[in-house]
Order: sequence, then structure tokens, then C-alpha cells
Amino acid sequence: MMTIDPQAENNEKDLTDLPLEKMESAIGYVPGGLSAEEAGKRLNKYGFNEIAREKPLSPWLRLWRNLKNPLVILLSILGIISLLTGDIRSTIVIFIMVILGIVLRYVQEMRADKAAEKLKAMVSTHATVCRDGKDIEVPLKMLVPGDVIKLGAGDMVPADVRVLFAKDLFLNQAALTGESLPVEKSAIASSPATGNPLDADNICFLGSNVESGTATAMVVHTGAKTNFGSLATHITGQQVSTSFDKGINSFTWLMIRFIFVMVPAVFIINGLSRHNWLEAFLFALAVAVGLTPEMLPMIVTVNLSKGALAMSHKKVIVKRLNAIQNFGAMDVLCTDKTGTLTEGRIVLEQYLDPEGNASQKVLDYAYLNSYYHTGLKNLMDEAILDHEELTAALNMRNGYRKIDEIPFDFVRKRMSVVLDDKDGLNILICKGAVEGLMEICSQVEVNGEVTDLLPEKRQQCADKVAAMNAQGFRVVALAYKKMPGAPDEPTYSIGDESDMVLSGFLSFLDPPKVSATEALRRLAALKVDVKILTGDNEIVTAYICKKVGVPVERILLGVQIEKMDEAELAATVMNYSVFARLAPVHKQRIIQAIQHKGHVTGFMGDGINDAPALKVADVSISVNSAVDIAKESSDIILLENSLLVLEQGVSEGRRVFGNIIKYIRMAASSNFGNMFSVVGASAFLPYLPMLPIQVLTNNLLYDFSQTTIPTDNVDADWLVKPRKWTIGEIQRFILVIGPISSIFDYITFFILWHFFDGKHQPALFHTGWFIESLFTQTLIIHVIRTNKLPFIESRASWPLIMTSLIVVIIGVWLTVSPLAAILGFVRLPSTYWLWLAGILFAYVALTQVVKNWFNKRYHGQ
Repeated sequence: MMTIDPQAENNEKDLTDLPLEKMESAIGYVPGGLSAEEAGKRLNKYGFNEIAREKPLSPWLRLWRNLKNPLVILLSILGIISLLTGDIRSTIVIFIMVILGIVLRYVQEMRADKAAEKLKAMVSTHATVCRDGKDIEVPLKMLVPGDVIKLGAGDMVPADVRVLFAKDLFLNQAALTGESLPVEKSAIASSPATGNPLDADNICFLGSNVESGTATAMVVHTGAKTNFGSLATHITGQQVSTSFDKGINSFTWLMIRFIFVMVPAVFIINGLSRHNWLEAFLFALAVAVGLTPEMLPMIVTVNLSKGALAMSHKKVIVKRLNAIQNFGAMDVLCTDKTGTLTEGRIVLEQYLDPEGNASQKVLDYAYLNSYYHTGLKNLMDEAILDHEELTAALNMRNGYRKIDEIPFDFVRKRMSVVLDDKDGLNILICKGAVEGLMEICSQVEVNGEVTDLLPEKRQQCADKVAAMNAQGFRVVALAYKKMPGAPDEPTYSIGDESDMVLSGFLSFLDPPKVSATEALRRLAALKVDVKILTGDNEIVTAYICKKVGVPVERILLGVQIEKMDEAELAATVMNYSVFARLAPVHKQRIIQAIQHKGHVTGFMGDGINDAPALKVADVSISVNSAVDIAKESSDIILLENSLLVLEQGVSEGRRVFGNIIKYIRMAASSNFGNMFSVVGASAFLPYLPMLPIQVLTNNLLYDFSQTTIPTDNVDADWLVKPRKWTIGEIQRFILVIGPISSIFDYITFFILWHFFDGKHQPALFHTGWFIESLFTQTLIIHVIRTNKLPFIESRASWPLIMTSLIVVIIGVWLTVSPLAAILGFVRLPSTYWLWLAGILFAYVALTQVVKNWFNKRYHGQ
């Protein structure tokens, strides 16, 4: 006998092709259901029927992740070396920097996590299962292969199951396929023509739900072995590095490379010139700290946390902080259609007579049909019944009385109700599939006039229906027949559905969201290219895309993508805006192909079929109606159905990135310039250019002045196009702007040496350069933070202005405070401050000129 492990991988084909009796034998099917004892054994063997989920970081793991940051590791090593060499003061300053950075980042991340939405477990309801010959309710996680379950309208399919018996069973598989219309399932085994197991008639999958009908089914796969679970397991692994992560890491290693070049040079030059190798080593150590942007992790986290808080006020939850910046860097947004651009529900769009004109009578009769039939209401019935105003308008209570109904079946694909109207006539109203219903019509009504339904008219009607289908509408026909009333209320049958009068047609659509068009227009204004990725057919997709303003010159289909290798797809993908009939793996491949072309890519989706693409995207977005697994795969969750918050999110992301880049530009270029000055000064001075403790104090004060950068304003012109990491541009900025400070450092050296006897007063020289370095670094924040004219065309936020003032005041105070002797400072002559004022003015002017040249040369601004 063939043996099948019901939990084996990739055996969907077995589910459809294996004869039922062999599958029952292999799985251990018992007609009356498993015994409680046997179910317990299988539970121990196969495990709970649960889906893999990402676990939140524990406090210790979060702390470890912060500790292993390259900058933290570098500073810690420098602090330990400083301790071992006996420089206690420098050790204290270094570890203050380390602790402040770690604690601030840790606290901000914890706060952001608490703001995230509490996602509910999908498998949290009960299923009706036959155990010990009785139908009982058990938690979904307790189901095992071989269980016999009962399904009814409204039930969620609790596992992958093989249908044993079904009556009018229709499932909604939108969460799996993206198709909002229900699909029929039966016990008849058949291999899907498409090769996709989701299209099999006799298999129901976890993640779908019953729209109508009933069924008895046998559980075959549970938990991670289900189609749904295999996707969940695949996407709940390690998150891929995004463009933001890569950019931060690239910058970090750029600065480390600078340190590896500059620090040995400083050490060797000072050691050879002064022959005090310990002093040279301690100074080189301080230089290494000075060149390190040690506040980068904290600045980044605070910026991102502020962005997340701003988004939460707009009812948008940011699950992953880095997604805020990625939002701003995003230049391509891929979005699913169903439930994101559309409402994810069926609505009645048109009710037309055979000539294609709007007809209230067609709507009235359709409402009477849906209202009075006693079968399960499908999505189209619900769409018709949304016109609740007709209950009163048609005087339903007094104007009509139900006589009989002819129920729906899948052979006729129509259903009829018979009503007695106030004139004493019996009206048979029939609603159903166009082709079958037109066959039973012999007449047609247009503008109240009934005429014979001639062949030419039939063809005209068929053409109109085909045109509506081409626009993505699902069309049903409506016909009626009036018969004399009878006192004995006769019983009607299918045979009475003849010689009908064709009244018209009803067209249904999963409509675009009201906000979709405006949201996409705003995204286009922000230079974000929108691409549609859907599992739905190309006809419906084209119609929806036209509705929301997405160009549809051509559509790339899943079957075409299947024939392409990765290189071919990457070469083709940017030529299309719309992709249809996609499987989950197709969406993932498209995202990766776009990323391969150098684009920062976002993906918005709400179904399980979107989960793999959500995982690999640089920024993944779900809406409030998404399935749980899609929410868990997402960085951003929209709690409102309005997609306009996308545009706000992009702008917020660019603002956050703008402030992060400000810190990187200012800290790196300023530190680099100062250290470049150190190398030159070390070559000609008979003593150290600045004491190690003074270098560290200068750096600590400067870092403090930049902690308010997250509060700063961002110029409007920064927000108009995507901003992403270009490490080469940052490196150019450092090399161009950094040496400017060195020019004025050397001017300061000259002044201190020749006008203030710096040759014989090293403490005065140290103090003078400390003050000039601190003032220029702090002042230049306001020049570099904007591409415009500082203070006039663009002004910093008040917190940034205040910290700048506080830092320079503290720096001046330290030179005359009780700490002056400890730090090696002396009081500066009054004439020095006049020289300093001229230096500052010239420094700001030259930096502004060079900055303007740089922007025109490399950015065309």
C-alpha cells in the first residue's frame, strides 16, 4: 500500500491526484472521526496546528544588538586601551559617550516597540470536528491530520483539507490568491488545469473562508506544513538588510577606514618628532575617538523614533524604525490591487436595460430577488441589498408577498423568486449567469416597451456584456415573467423559467478606494514610480488601474515571468507598470529585480500571497484589513483605509533622512578637518597640538550640540525627490568641506604662534585652538544643515540654536572655571576674541561658497 506522510513537503499534487480511498488509508481516516486518544497521539507526532510567527526581541537580545554596533565596539576598545595606559580622565569621557549612546538608543527602541500594534494570532478560533463519533468544538491548534471537520458559511478553513462531501460550497481565497470573487469547491477530484494547487476543486486551504454552502472534509496538512504555513515559515525568518541598513554600515566602515589611516600617521609623526611614544599613543587614541561619530546610533534612533511617533499620530504604526527612512528613500512602490487599491469587496456598479441605459426597474427587481430568496446570500446579493432605501421605496411589507422560489443550482446558474404584487399578478423574477438566462428569454423590455428578442438584439446584448467584461465587470442578467395569480398559490418549478422578458443587466466590481487616485497622484509628485502587482486577471486589473490613474500600455503576466531567468526579468521589469496573474514567488522576484536595478523598493499588500514580497522589500506596508501574517511581514501598518497617509509617510521619511544626513555630514567633515589639522600641527609643533583630554572634551561638547538635530526643520526642496544612501557623495562632501576648517585652523595656529607667543606657551596654544575648533564646529552646523543661505533663507529649530549657544558658552566657561587647570586651559587675551570673530566670519563665508559650488557641481542645485 502507498504510504504518504501527510506533513511531507511539496505534496499538494498528492492531495488532488491520489484516489480518495488511498488517501484515507494513508492518513488514517475514520468515518466517525478520530478517537480522543488517537488525536492526542497525532498531536504529539505532528505538533500544534500553528503558524510560524516572528518573536519580539527580548531585552537582553536588544541590548546585545546595540552593543555589537561597530562604533560602540570601536569606542569601547579605545576606552579599555586608555584605561590600561593609565589615562583615567580620558577613559571616563569615552565611556560616558558609549553609555549615553547605548542607553538613549535602547530606550527609544523600547518606546517604539510599545507603540506597535498588538497583532492577533490567526489561529485563535474553534473548528467543528468529529471525535469519538460526536461533533465537538476544539481550538484550531488542536486539529491533526485525519480529523474529520464540518464547514459552514462564515467558517475559516482551519487547515489544508480534502473535501469529502460538499453542497453549494463557495470559498473566498482572496488572502491566498488576491481574487475577491468566491470559488466553488466540491468532492470531485480533478487536477487544476493551471497547475496551481490553489485552483484544485477538491482541496480547501488554510487562509480561505467559506462564503456559502456546507462541507465535510478531512484534514491533511496542519501548521507549518500547510500551504499558508509554508509561506509563513518562509517569511518569518531573518529580515533582509535594507538600503538604510547598508548605508549606515557603509558610512561606519568608511569612518573606520579613515581612522586606520589617520591615527597611525598621528602616532608616528608625534612619536618621531617628540620621542615620547606613550604621550604620542595617548594623543593618537584621543584623535581616534575624535574622528569617530560616536553619537551616530543614538542620533539615528532618535530621528527614527520621532518619525514613528509623528506617523502614529496619523494612525500609522511603524513596526520597524528603519522603515521610516526607507519610506523616504523609496523611488518605486509596488502594490497589490485587491484590498489596497480596491475596497476588497464586491459592489454593484451599474444596473442597465438591454440598450445599456441605467434602469431603476432592473435595480428594483434585483433587490426583490435578493431580498426574498432564502438561500445563502452571496457577495453580489449583499451588494444589491446595500441599497436599503428600496425597502421603503418598494413598500416591501405591503406591496409584495412571496409565493415561492426556485433555488440556485450550478447547472442552471440562476435562481428565481415568485412574488404576488398588489395588482394580484404573480411575478417570477430570475437572476443569473448571462448566457443561460438569455436562452430562456423570448422577449425584451426597453423603456417600458416589450418586444420580441430577435437574433440581432441578442447579439447586441451579448456585445454589451462582452464590453463590460472587458472593463473588468462581472455581469449577471435579470429577467421576469408576469402570470395571473391563483387562489391556491401554485408551486413553481424550473419549467416555469421560460418565455421570460429580458429586463437588463447588473455589473459588479471590486471598486478602487476613494483615496487611491489622489494618493497615487501625490506619490507621483514625489517622484515615486507606482507598479501594480496582483494575482487577479489582466482584464479586471487593467480596468482598476485606469480608474486610479495608473498607465496600462501593456501588462506582464505571471506565465511570462515564469519563462524568464533573473537577468531577463531585471532587464524587463522597469518597462512595465502593471503585472497580473502573479503567484507569490513572482511578486518576490519582481521586487528583487527592481532592487537589482538600484531602486529602493516598497511593497504594499494585505494577503498571504503578498507575504514573501513584503519580506524582501526595503519598506513593506499593509492596510488595517490585512491577514495577520501580512501584518507581521510589514514594517508599516495603515490603521486607516485612506492611502493618503502614504504620501505623508514618504515626506516624513525624507525629513528623517535629511536630519540623519545632517549629522553625518557635519560630524564627519568637521572631525575629519580637525584631525587633518592635527596631522599638520604635529609635524611642526614642539609639543602636542592639543592634550588628549581636551580633544575628548571638545568632541563630547560638539556631540551634545548635535543631539537636537532630530528636532530640526528640513527645507521643502529636500522633500521633493527620493533620498537614498550614496556613500560616494558623502565621502566627496567630507573631502571637500572638511579641509576648509583646516585652513582656518592653520590660520589660528599662525596667529597663536606669532601674535600670542604660542611657541613658549603651549597651554595658551591648546586653549586658543580648543575654543576656535569648538566655535567653528558648532557654528558650521547652521551652514551645512541647509542648501540655502543660513539664518536668512533657512533657520534651524530653536532647540538646535539653543544647544549651539549652550555648548559655546560652556566651552568659554571651561577656560576660566575651576576645571581649567584639570583640563589644561588658561585664560585667553581679550585681543584673541577679535581675531576669532574675523576667523568665524571668513570661515562661514568660504564654507557657504564652497557648499554652493558643491551642490551645483554634484546635484545641479
